[in-house]
Amino acid sequence: MKRHPYTHTTGARTYRFHDLKDLMAKATPARSGDLLAGVAAHSAEERAVAQMALAEVPLATFLNEALVPYEADEITRLIIDTHDALAFAPVSHLTVGDFRNWLLGDAVDGEALAALAPGITPEMAAAVSKLMRNQDLILVAKKCRVVTRFRNTLGLPGRMATRLQPNHPTDDASGIAASLLDGLLYGSGDAVIGINPATDNVPQVIKLLTMLDDIISQYAIPTQSCVLTHVTNTLEAIHRGAPVDLVFQSIGGTEATNRSFGVSLALLGEARSAALSLARGTLGDNVMYFETGQGSALSAHANFGMDQQTCEARAYAVARRFKPLLVNTVVGFIGPEYLFDGKQIIRAGLEDHFCAKLLGLPMGCDVCYTNHAEADQNDMDVLLTLLGVAGCNFIMGIPGSDDIMLNYQTTSFHDALYARRVLGLRPAPEFEAWLQKMDIFSPDAQFRLNPSLPPAFGKALLRLP
Repeated sequence: MKRHPYTHTTGARTYRFHDLKDLMAKATPARSGDLLAGVAAHSAEERAVAQMALAEVPLATFLNEALVPYEADEITRLIIDTHDALAFAPVSHLTVGDFRNWLLGDAVDGEALAALAPGITPEMAAAVSKLMRNQDLILVAKKCRVVTRFRNTLGLPGRMATRLQPNHPTDDASGIAASLLDGLLYGSGDAVIGINPATDNVPQVIKLLTMLDDIISQYAIPTQSCVLTHVTNTLEAIHRGAPVDLVFQSIGGTEATNRSFGVSLALLGEARSAALSLARGTLGDNVMYFETGQGSALSAHANFGMDQQTCEARAYAVARRFKPLLVNTVVGFIGPEYLFDGKQIIRAGLEDHFCAKLLGLPMGCDVCYTNHAEADQNDMDVLLTLLGVAGCNFIMGIPGSDDIMLNYQTTSFHDALYARRVLGLRPAPEFEAWLQKMDIFSPDAQFRLNPSLPPAFGKALLRLP
């Protein structure tokens, strides 16, 4: 008879789980992607039992039982080889359930969590998140502060930044400029001004980078730019002398997922070195920008039987390796096959933010959904507000919350202003000072927009067709 190392008895019934991977998957809150993958619990009772069994697993087990074999996966090797045993020592004797209680304790503050981060593996973070209610995820994430710098300072307490996303379906310069100006006039853009190019080739990338660099230089905006192209295009742009601030790449939690994206740890390291050689940052040298999303491994047939949230957490080990300025989960972008409705999207966004912050990452979120998901903008309002409470580093800002190039719904410039206003959050300090200097924000109130057009932008508006 095959031995099942993880069991739990409730009443007269004993539940058996094949291995740690199976236990983790069965303990995960319900989502459509795990049902699609065939790894989800078969009932709410089985899920609850799996969570009870998972609570009894010692944290140290995750250092000895790899969910993807060490020999077959460079992400597993990265996780194991870079694990900091000294940082792990304060919690090394705990079970997953004990770890949850420890994290929620009043004695554990941001300083303790920052010291712990190098000792926590993604699988440990994913496991404890599966035992937490939404309020637990918010409370612990709120304690975590991850500060990064390039031309401004991101992640400080009481601050929430925005990525100004002036996408255009034809990369029209006037259309991009109009969206960019709209965002600046709402106080957006301190995290990054980042464009998803419609025409993704090196000449077009260089054209967009040059345009953004000219605008940032002309108005002395304390922010950074990024064109969200493949890392190999950015490398070539650097070699051709383009003004690259940040290197972008989508990443996943297994080597096979990243291979489907056309990247490896070595390639990401090469790109980071190239960006650092430009020395364009004025306050810091965090030059990488990563995006992730639950379901990417399964969509690449590279999840190795893991649940999608654990795969997602493993992507954060990749990001952590390269000391990024920004990381965000594009939480509802892949579609309802992976996160079916607003409830699942909200839960996933809180999980992703919690796990990344626990691992020491400067985490943001693209609070978004596709039009064929069972979700709407009210669901996004809820997630936006919860993430603001949880201390999310940044969110997206796009005209009308409707990305006309990527065809999905995200957060608008107005949404960011709402979150800052109701939660008492402010932009990055250097960017806030610029907003006041440019008469975009009135100097007497940090959330009050100047009712008249700032003089510096009047002539620019007249030039738009």
